[in-house]
Amino acid sequence: MRPQSLDDFFGHQEHVGPGTLLRGLIDSGTCGSLLLWGPPGSGKTTLARIIARSTHSIIKELSATSAGTADVRAVFEEAKNVLSLSGKRTVMFVDEIQRFNKAQQDLFLPYVEKGWVQLIAATTENPSFKVVAALLSRCRVIVLWRIFDTDMMKILLNAINRMRDSIKQEHATLATNTKVLECIVGLSIGDARTALNLLELVLQAPSNVSVEQILNSLKTTTLSRYDRTGDDRYEMISALHKSIRGSDGSAALYWLARMLTAGEDPLYVARRLIVVASEDVGLADTHALPLATATYFACQNIGLPECRINLAHCVSYLAEAKKSIRAYEAYNRAEAEAKRTSALSVPIAVRNAPTQFMETLGYGAEYLYNPNFAHPVTNNYLPEEVKHTLQVDGPFLRTAEDYTKERTWSEERLKRWEEEVNRGEKWEGRPTNSSPQ
Repeated sequence: MRPQSLDDFFGHQEHVGPGTLLRGLIDSGTCGSLLLWGPPGSGKTTLARIIARSTHSIIKELSATSAGTADVRAVFEEAKNVLSLSGKRTVMFVDEIQRFNKAQQDLFLPYVEKGWVQLIAATTENPSFKVVAALLSRCRVIVLWRIFDTDMMKILLNAINRMRDSIKQEHATLATNTKVLECIVGLSIGDARTALNLLELVLQAPSNVSVEQILNSLKTTTLSRYDRTGDDRYEMISALHKSIRGSDGSAALYWLARMLTAGEDPLYVARRLIVVASEDVGLADTHALPLATATYFACQNIGLPECRINLAHCVSYLAEAKKSIRAYEAYNRAEAEAKRTSALSVPIAVRNAPTQFMETLGYGAEYLYNPNFAHPVTNNYLPEEVKHTLQVDGPFLRTAEDYTKERTWSEERLKRWEEEVNRGEKWEGRPTNSSPQ
């Protein structure tokens, strides 16, 4: 079912459609080394083969899951000899290149640099983290998003048309049923390989099976795609965190459910909620951190499936809680100043004096013990240079009033929120006389 040319390649038209840069390079006969980054079933291998065929190149395929250094060197030397003898270029397709370690990836550098091979590497993980910088700079990165539903439907119909002469009429009728096709598209989640596998199940079904039976069978044979060690995990936990920060409880619970139903460790989610409780809710609601900590304890002792209720409780509370990042931003300011003035000594008045000798040196001599006074007193808590910074830039821990004044006001974005979220009602915090400038 693999397409043999770009005319039959559905999806990713922003890269290979008429008039695009990559399409023009392919049509001209050379497109340089590429790194294809996309989820499983997005067409990385198919696109590499089409490029090799379109540029009249020899293609050698390796998978980093099974190939070693010797296999890579053998392909390089063969490609170098073929180029020198016949002038024909070799496209070296390396699947899952992120599985190669740094030393193995460095092997590609001289051959790619000198043009002895055209490297097309594929990865399902973020190349910024998984591919060495030197190799990354020598490749054009092509991001292949999941295949859109409209393109997936075209892939399925094209496959059915190509097999129409070899399948029974009742199977063809079943496979082209709108409900069946829409179900396959929905379950595939942008993965063409999964979609074709599901189509194969339909075409192998007994002749007397009903549409409803097929739909139930398809739903029970598909698992949601979720990689607990890859980008899926970090993208979803980020979506959960940002949904809580934005006080969208429904969105936060959705991403929580997506992660838990896919098999995520509940303790991983609970740890992030502890961070959210201090980073985003912070001083606005001091009950948030104890609740998040208790949720972690509950997950640790109860486990799934029951602890999903504890997580839902905590996520809902954090989403609805008032938000304040005063403590979080205060620490960031203090940290920046601490790094800048790391050589300054602690003022002698606030140093501890556990020995008689240290007392004679004056440690703590000028310190005023606050509980002894009926009124506020001050001590010299900071080095003079840091005190000067606070006088110029203000305190690290700003007051709630000062923090409110520093926040951005966007009338356009507020109106959008009022229309889309608040059902057209004016925000209760909007000033009655005029909007802040």
